Amino acid sequence: MKPFAYLRARSADEAVQESAARPDAVFLAGGTNLVDLMKLGVEGPELLIDISRLPLDQVTDTADGGLRIGATTRNSDLAAHPAVRTRYPVLSQALLSGASGQLRNTATTGGNLLQRTRCPYFQDTSKPCNKREPGAGCPARDSTQRDLAVLGHSEHCVATHPSDMAVALSALDATVLLHGPDGERTVSATAFHRLPGDTPDRDTEIRPGELITEVVLPPRPDGAASLYRKARDRASFAFALASVAAVLSVRAGRIEHAALAFGALAHRPWRAHAAEDVLRGAPATDETFARAVDAELTAARPLRDNAFKVGLARNLAVDALAELAADS
Repeated sequence: MKPFAYLRARSADEAVQESAARPDAVFLAGGTNLVDLMKLGVEGPELLIDISRLPLDQVTDTADGGLRIGATTRNSDLAAHPAVRTRYPVLSQALLSGASGQLRNTATTGGNLLQRTRCPYFQDTSKPCNKREPGAGCPARDSTQRDLAVLGHSEHCVATHPSDMAVALSALDATVLLHGPDGERTVSATAFHRLPGDTPDRDTEIRPGELITEVVLPPRPDGAASLYRKARDRASFAFALASVAAVLSVRAGRIEHAALAFGALAHRPWRAHAAEDVLRGAPATDETFARAVDAELTAARPLRDNAFKVGLARNLAVDALAELAADS
């Protein structure tokens, strides 16, 4: 392992100042992804700034009925929080479907958002990868493609984002609070992650030196129910082949509010805006749900070996919406 320096930050300001002064520095909280990548040689920071002891692990109500989640809140604690389980079950379900119990006890909210792709070419330093080294090439396009993207990919990268939690946050219209050298700013969870385009090495909209301090959930829409569904190769400790987070509110047989996001289909959680446009105001029927999901997935561009993902995602989404409508 490459030698590195270590600093235990005493405040968020200190962490940000040290990071801004050292472009080779990274923040360390749970380390469940970062440490693995350091062992593989994918990441080689010269300074680790430990933020795990900062007071950023609280979950509190907002004045308008939403929820404020500290960046170092552990995934297991967040999934079990009464307010999350009762008001935002899609988030609790997404968290519990990810990783193992031991990892959820360590992994943090901010770290979950920042985890890197599990594309085998990205994780293998003996192979070229545009995400690790821009301009090196993307061998995944012509090789093992089963787990890779069907939406929003480019000639430079076909990797998918692995987070379950981030998919739920996108459907919930969450906001990510960032603290940086120039002060605080917010980014919507839907816009926080990037599509690869010509710069696949940039996963998120975070600027140099910025630290995630909180994630804020807005109040739950009146009458809305939510759920998360995930298809994977085995029942535990497996990344999604396709997943969906759905939030739905139905009144008098018609859809008042609809939010839908897909996971494991793109370089970021994929907010299904085209599907939502079809759903709003329409009758809450199986025909409406199928038509809406088809309107979204018509943009899919599957690779040689992963066209099955499109049908899999379609079935997950239609079933999820039908289940929520039946419970309304």
